[in-house]
Amino acid sequence: MFALIGVALVIVGFALRINPLLVVTVAGIATAAIAGIGPVEILDAFGTGFAGSRSVTTFVIVLPVIGLIERYGLQDQAKHLIGKLSKLTTGRLLAAYLFIRQVTAAVGLNSIGGPAQTVRPLVYPMAEGAAVQKYGDLPEKMTEKIKGHAAGADNVGVFFGEDIFVAIGSILLITSFVDTTYNLTLEPLALALWAIPTGVAALLIHGTRLLLLDRQLARMAFLPAPPKGLARVDE
Repeated sequence: MFALIGVALVIVGFALRINPLLVVTVAGIATAAIAGIGPVEILDAFGTGFAGSRSVTTFVIVLPVIGLIERYGLQDQAKHLIGKLSKLTTGRLLAAYLFIRQVTAAVGLNSIGGPAQTVRPLVYPMAEGAAVQKYGDLPEKMTEKIKGHAAGADNVGVFFGEDIFVAIGSILLITSFVDTTYNLTLEPLALALWAIPTGVAALLIHGTRLLLLDRQLARMAFLPAPPKGLARVDE
């Protein structure tokens, strides 16, 4: 039970907005110390985890590539393309991306999407272009709302889709933890099958939210401009 103190440290650290890397490191060390793991074993665990996750540093290569294609007009071309499709709204586009992201994650293709490589250079400009085509120039609040929903569609899709794939790290982590801690035998396929109803529910619920986004944008677009010197109070 005392090993759960590490979870409390993470919650408190995030609530206080302390550096996430520092919070997770301290929580890991505290949890290991409470569990009776020595300093050498703790250092070895951190080193093994870093070596096994070094692929996360690939963003150092991805970001310059994204910057170059943006520099040469990828976002503008995406907006121009969507501007030709009058029936494609922001909400419908993001709902379609949510579906595609969740299905691809369910078959193990997590890397084909993401905030850096897909949402920023393609999905968000296309979603914004659909809104511009309908409402004209957008106020900052509308563009920020579209940005948030574009990133949210990607996160929800991959989060609830990846657990359906039996060879994903989260499934293997759950099975190994339960097997070693509670002396049970969990089959990865069984967990993946149980993740399907949750994934379908997430698709329906968040997909509905994205479709309703069009109504929210319409209300925001037709709100009267505030008098000079007064801030607008949105509903």
